[in-house]
Amino acid sequence: MLVQAILLGLVAMLGNAEYLLGTSCLSRPLVMGALTGIIMGDIPTGVTLGATLELAFMGSFSIGASIPPEMISGTVLGTAFTISTGSGLETALTIGIPVASLVLIVKNVGMVFILPPFVHKADDYAAKGDMKGVARMHFLGGFFGVNLIIGLCVAIGFYAGGPAVQALLDIIPEWVSNGLQITMGLLPAIGFALLLNMIMNKKVACFFVLGFALSVYLGIPTTGVAIFGAVAAIVLSQLQHAGSTQVALEGGMDDDDEDF
Repeated sequence: MLVQAILLGLVAMLGNAEYLLGTSCLSRPLVMGALTGIIMGDIPTGVTLGATLELAFMGSFSIGASIPPEMISGTVLGTAFTISTGSGLETALTIGIPVASLVLIVKNVGMVFILPPFVHKADDYAAKGDMKGVARMHFLGGFFGVNLIIGLCVAIGFYAGGPAVQALLDIIPEWVSNGLQITMGLLPAIGFALLLNMIMNKKVACFFVLGFALSVYLGIPTTGVAIFGAVAAIVLSQLQHAGSTQVALEGGMDDDDEDF
């Protein structure tokens, strides 16, 4: 039990450290579920639960200033408790989603109170031109301010057992849980609004309206709207490049005529 708890904590820390290797998608539920299945000795169930939670956390990406639920801990604990108890897929969802919201609060506390001192120290190193010191503060700050916290939450949560985690979740007042659910629903919209505030202008506003119309009135899914947008961007880029080339050629011909 203790060994499994430690290994699950390390799996969660591995998922949270994906940015050390680039955006490798290690943190996605499909990967975390499979690794959890390996630790728990049931790989097929781990993959199945990971795929199910992948659907639940499909939109869990940081968009603008929005921070999605901490899906790593939710996936690992939800999958581990489901396998250990031999229950169904609903257990993974029942435990995973609330745990993801709870760990997100703990993660934010670490980012507010633990991470800033490392950032300020990195500023001091930067002022001295010590780039190794800056890099060291980034690694240490990310480890102690975020990574270690998630690993401890997962390891302690699994070692304490499902009933203890559920009891902790039950302590949270209903109005707080409802507020968190409403807030999670609003955060993506706020993130999109912040992005629009940075990029919106008269030249691109028509494309925003077009995408909205395609989705709402024609019922085209988001993927289809994205494909239309990509095609429109490529066509417009080619037309703009062709126009620039034509202007350059005409300018060159005018210069030749003047020389003649």
